[in-house]
Amino acid sequence: MGLTRESVELLAPAGTFEAFKAAIDAGADAVYLGGKNFNMRVHSNKFNLDNDELKAAVEYAHDRNVKLDVTINNLMSVEEIEPLEKYLRFLDEIKIDAAIVQDFAVIQLIKKLGLSIPIHASVMMNINSIPAVELLKKFGIKRVVVSRELSFEAVKNLREATGIETEYFIHGDMCVAVSGQCIHSGITFGQSGNRGRCLKPCRWAYKFIDEKTGAILDDTSYKLAMGDMCLLRNIPELIQSGIYSFKIEGRMRPPEFIHRIVSTYRQAIDAYIADPTGYSLDENLWRDFFDKRVRKFTTLCAFAPPTKKDIGLSGKREPRFFSEGVIETKFDDASVAKIFVGAEPIKKSCAKPDLTVRVSTLDAAKSAIDNGADLIYVGGESFKPNKPMTLAELETAAEIAHKSNVKIILNTPRVTRDSYLNELAELLMRLKKIDGVMVSNLGSLNVAKKFSNLPIYADSSFNLFNNVAAEFLRELGVVRATASLELSFAQVKSVVEKSALPIEIIIHGATESMISEHNLVKFYYPNFNEFATPEILNEHFALVDSAGEVHSIRLDQFDYSHIYFAKDLCMLPYLQKFVGAAALRIEAQDYSPEVTAFVTKIYRAGLDGKDLTVDFEMLKKNTPRELGSGVYKFAESKNSI
Repeated sequence: MGLTRESVELLAPAGTFEAFKAAIDAGADAVYLGGKNFNMRVHSNKFNLDNDELKAAVEYAHDRNVKLDVTINNLMSVEEIEPLEKYLRFLDEIKIDAAIVQDFAVIQLIKKLGLSIPIHASVMMNINSIPAVELLKKFGIKRVVVSRELSFEAVKNLREATGIETEYFIHGDMCVAVSGQCIHSGITFGQSGNRGRCLKPCRWAYKFIDEKTGAILDDTSYKLAMGDMCLLRNIPELIQSGIYSFKIEGRMRPPEFIHRIVSTYRQAIDAYIADPTGYSLDENLWRDFFDKRVRKFTTLCAFAPPTKKDIGLSGKREPRFFSEGVIETKFDDASVAKIFVGAEPIKKSCAKPDLTVRVSTLDAAKSAIDNGADLIYVGGESFKPNKPMTLAELETAAEIAHKSNVKIILNTPRVTRDSYLNELAELLMRLKKIDGVMVSNLGSLNVAKKFSNLPIYADSSFNLFNNVAAEFLRELGVVRATASLELSFAQVKSVVEKSALPIEIIIHGATESMISEHNLVKFYYPNFNEFATPEILNEHFALVDSAGEVHSIRLDQFDYSHIYFAKDLCMLPYLQKFVGAAALRIEAQDYSPEVTAFVTKIYRAGLDGKDLTVDFEMLKKNTPRELGSGVYKFAESKNSI
């Protein structure tokens, strides 16, 4: 079938009615925008459309043969579910063309309410594997906004294998972190990027240091500030990739900016469709476009993995800094005590919760088992210089666990491509002694269902924020899910008490502020050479922000960068407030076997009602980082209503 204007869709952003009209005037085939609530751009009341404007926008667009998609792409807390239902009914009535969705609760509610709204999976779902798409298709999802880390070739393979319609960001502001796997803003400021309130810590200035010595290896610059995506010079490759919808980022941009970007891409796309073999980009058009850029341009992952050259190191072209580095709150800060003093404990189960520990080595697994863990998670990511646990080590860990009546659950990495999922299928068919599998995303969940009959646990990477999303996971066969680390105490209490699915809460350990598929050590270690000096990757490095906080970097076996908070989460003083949950977890992946033993032992004693005074003082002195409070200094993770 020959190329026509209908072969592809140019999808434009809008944050105001004026920008919406500008996008259509410039030639957009479709426009995406948000209502006043429930979307990823809620920083300012100036942006997003109220209900009357949304209704008018649908009519305006449809009169001009333009589609209108509405973003409902943030995470919803329990208190937002009732108004969300009302909003979804309204969107169904006005006949929007699609809802762009992150939270499973939206999918669940659209089904339960019997609504006819087409659903597109948001980029925030981090969809980058064939099994994940296959599972989404079972819920009637016709289009996926694919992960920004996927190349054209990977998207083409995904589309050909599943038949899914794909949407791909072609221009605008890009994150250095994997979508949905950055919680830095939510923990530090109580304003979650997954809830439309990101204060962009990736745009801070950092130093790159040797973590052991403190030596500065690369001085202050904006090391995580990814340039703006720009594929204007790659229109032929873009169209030939088979991607259907070409998405421009920029819902907080003014109408004239939207008009210029959309009209430029419109001209280039139309020129190629009119004459593919004779096409060449108008260089005068490009020069004007380039000279008016906001940040430096990058093709991100479209053709090859980014390098240091794709980062806006100088910060000179950064249009706005939303925040700056701050000292993270300690576990015993007065603001934290204020939250818990007088707070009612979680009331759900009469039984004592499981004490679970996530480890990455056989020796650490032994330490957790010997010191009172009820359940351990093994496997998944392995942080260098550690190596992934072998099949034999996993089987040995299972034997040791079972001798102590401890359950052992296979862990999976939080970011999974098809190559790993193929390996996971093999592993599940070979492992005989484990008691379950903890999945990290829809891809690993689908593989676990296909290749084993084991109980399935859902990790915190699912960003579980409400009981309706928990219901969605339960219907998929999940037996226990982990609450998001961004939930305040009151909010996580509400999730646990309202959920029919047992909920696990992470209460201690080293937690990632963001996960990036980019190897930051290769970026910033001076004169690194992957052939001459590969051993460098086994060393430990860190980023230091402008407040002097040290954020450890850990590379996993896939060379992804896990950036940690400066302080380890510690809820030991408030342990009894959490005991109504089904399980309480220690994140010990970055702990030595000795530290794993000590931390497990003290939490076991706490759950058993023993005096912790002496041991607690030792804990503060013997953990790798200072102890912090995570999100628990805030009364709530600020929502969008």
